[in-house]
This record gives sequence, structure tokens and C-alpha cells, in this order.
Amino acid sequence: MIEIKPATSQPDFEIISQLAFIIWEEHYTKIIGSAQVTYMLNKYQTVSSIENQVVEGYQYHLVYADKIPVGYLSFIKKEQSLFLSKIYVLNSERGKGIGKFMMDFLQQKAIENNLHSISLTVNKQNTVAIKAYKKMGFIRTDSIITDIGQGFMMDDFKMVKEI
Repeated sequence: MIEIKPATSQPDFEIISQLAFIIWEEHYTKIIGSAQVTYMLNKYQTVSSIENQVVEGYQYHLVYADKIPVGYLSFIKKEQSLFLSKIYVLNSERGKGIGKFMMDFLQQKAIENNLHSISLTVNKQNTVAIKAYKKMGFIRTDSIITDIGQGFMMDDFKMVKEI
């Protein structure tokens, strides 16, 4: 059984941070290299950085399969869109419908907030994710390069799904 629960406390953020380090290292190292993965994890996915994002208005949720944490997502309302900041599932749990369950949850959140779309950014080299997002109804709307410091850049596509 898949469950999605709000992450609201330090113990929740510790679980998210642990999941992030596992997921990002196994998935993103081959795309952006280990130095940038380490930098981004330390900048965006430590307990304190997650706490700061929550203060800024981001909502984090933990995803459980049979009561075991297997992923997480984070989003924030931006204008008339729900911006999906993070959606991650352990490699061992992929292909089981968890990602679709998470996207359905996110779409329901957008509807509950009377928002007209869901937007996200995805690394241009993350072809598996891009294909999955297209299958779920997202279209590519822009190309964005963001300087995140220490000489690292994020080279992403912006994708949007109208609701």
C-alpha cells in the first residue's frame, strides 16, 4: 500500500535527507557528476536546508510503500501553478506505480488550491524522467540555465501540465 504523508518535523527531514543522498547519488552522478551531486545535496537536501525551504513555503511529503519510506516530493504554489520542486523514488521501487501515484497526489493538491497547472524543471540529460513526464501530459515550454554557485550550473527544461 502506498501512502503520502506531510513531512513537518526534523525526524521527517532526516529521512528525506537520507533518501536524497541515496537517490541522487545513484541517479544523478552519471548525469551531472559526483562533485555537483555532492554540492547540490549539501546545498538543498540537508535537514537545515529542508527546514529553510519549509519556512519559505515549500511543502515536503514522504512517500511510503508498505509503511517503509521509499521517496519524497516537494512543491510550492507559484502564481497560478503548483511548482514541483522535487519528486524522487528509490531505484528499487521504480516501475511499481509509485511515481504515478505521487503525480496524481500532486494534481489533486493543485485542484484543491484552484491552480491551473503543474510546472517543473528537469535536467536536459535526464531522458528517462523527461519521457515519463511527457507520458503524464507535461509539455516542454522553456530551456533554463541556472548558476547555483561554486561553478556549477543546472541546465534544465521547464515542463508544464495544464489541469
